[in-house]
Parts: sequence; structure tokens; C-alpha cells
Amino acid sequence: MYTPPHFAAPSDESLREVMRAYPFATLIIHTGSEVNAQHLPLYLDGNGTLSGHVARANPVWQEAANAPDVLVIFHGPNAYVSPAWYPSKARNGHVVPTWNYVVVHARGKLRVINDADWVHAHLQALTAQHEAAFAAPWRVEEAPAGFIDRLMQAVVGIEIEITELTGKWKVSQNQPPENQLGVMQGLSSMDNTQAKAMAAIVQRVNRLKT
Repeated sequence: MYTPPHFAAPSDESLREVMRAYPFATLIIHTGSEVNAQHLPLYLDGNGTLSGHVARANPVWQEAANAPDVLVIFHGPNAYVSPAWYPSKARNGHVVPTWNYVVVHARGKLRVINDADWVHAHLQALTAQHEAAFAAPWRVEEAPAGFIDRLMQAVVGIEIEITELTGKWKVSQNQPPENQLGVMQGLSSMDNTQAKAMAAIVQRVNRLKT
């Protein structure tokens, strides 16, 4: 991933924050004969390992045996940036549209896990993470045990030990402060959740005062 120094991730922890906040990832596997992309939620544990599950009918878990490394892409907030938001436009017109975005790339070794206890523990962890925001979080144990057991037979666990973690924060760092402030204000005014999330990142990364 091409990443100029000024677009580098703010910190290692910021990478992990994006992976947890935006866990629906793209898993890319190169088997030698073809490139396969899968889309699935992944759980990041405290040791830097990702876990997930795929349908047993999905051949990707069998293809993984021939893949030396995999790439997982996590997409954070992204938003279109209008040149109308740059105050410098009024002076010289030397502005063009662009796109701000946050993305994390995780590389590592994929391991297939055919173990019911592991899959059950993974589902508990994944569910607990995403149910935590609800007033009455749903738990796996609330469903009939036999029902859960049957469903688990239809999936296979996967685990990815991360060996390399990189990220790109393209959030107007290459603009002068006045344009950064204009972008933050423009994004904040949009009736769009991703735009508002990007506005907060632009403010934080560029240390803008309102």
C-alpha cells in the first residue's frame, strides 16, 4: 500500500482501534492459481490474533492450506472532499476534489480450526463485542443448545496470526490549516454518518481547534 509519510497511521493503537470499531473486513487469499476475496466480521483479541468463521460449504477454508500468507483489509471512515470547502479556492482556484479515508492492512498466517469448542468460544467473544452497546445484550447461551450445535456444524473457524500491520490515514494532512478546518466543517455539515466520523478524525489528527 502506497503510504506517504504524512499519511501514516497516528499510532499502533490507532490501527487496533479501527480494527475493533470496523470489524467487517475483506480477507484476500492468493492460492497460486487465483486470488479469492471474502467478506466477514473478524474478532481481534488482546494478543494481536484475528478470529472468524466461514460456511463449511465455502471452499475458501480448503484453499487456505495452499496460501502462505493472507491479507486482511479493514475499512474505517471515508468521505468525499469538495474543493468548495477550501478557503484557498477563492484566492487562486488551485484546488480539486479528493477522497479522505482510513484503512488498515493486516498480513499473517491463516489457520483453519475444525473444533466445536473453539468455534463456540469465538462466537461468544464476537457476539459479546457487538452486543455490548445494547441495553439488554443477547448472549449465545440464550438460544437452545441443540440449535447452536447444529449451526456450528455448518461453519469452520479461521484464525490469523498477524505478522505485519500497517495503516493509512489520508485525512487532509497535506492541506494548510485553513483548508483542514474547511474540510472539517464541510464534513460536519453533511447528513452522513461516515462524513461526520471523518470530520472528527480530521480534527483530531490535524489538532484543529474550533
